[in-house]
Amino acid sequence: MPLIKLNATQGLTGTLPAVSGANLTNIDGGKIGQVLSVTKTDTTSVTQSGTYADITGMAVGITPSATSSKILCLVSCYPSTQSGYNLMLRLLRGSTNLCIGDASSSRNQASGHLHPNSAYDIIPTTINFLDSPSTTSATTYKLQWRQVDNETAYLNRTFHDDDNIHRPRLASTITVMEILS
Repeated sequence: MPLIKLNATQGLTGTLPAVSGANLTNIDGGKIGQVLSVTKTDTTSVTQSGTYADITGMAVGITPSATSSKILCLVSCYPSTQSGYNLMLRLLRGSTNLCIGDASSSRNQASGHLHPNSAYDIIPTTINFLDSPSTTSATTYKLQWRQVDNETAYLNRTFHDDDNIHRPRLASTITVMEILS
């Protein structure tokens, strides 16, 4: 490899070595094996329920290539509900709850919570979780919600969905990345 010299009056001289992914060797972990994503552009709703319900269109499947792989799950969603009402969100792998708080009496175990100040609020919500599914079987990551008060909640729109330029329509996503180890 030629020597590279820096000369204040002449600038850089010589040549730099070519850099490519082929030059990256002996790196065993942290590579991304695959990336899959789903985007929900339409709206949907849920009314008060005693249990969590799947959000239609907010699920993505992935088949890990090794049992040692981790799955980085990135959720970005835009729920809304009436002012002062509570909406809970939950991330799952299949039927297994992920990224939820500890159980404590009658408190709701959730991955996210929404309690807006206004019926015109949309609360941008993100959930990021690094999962270790320990499988090479097809696995589905999904988002559920539960409206705990006597009201309806919505996704990708405001509660009051007046037809004017101040009421947006948004898109929610779930992205999963296989992290090889």
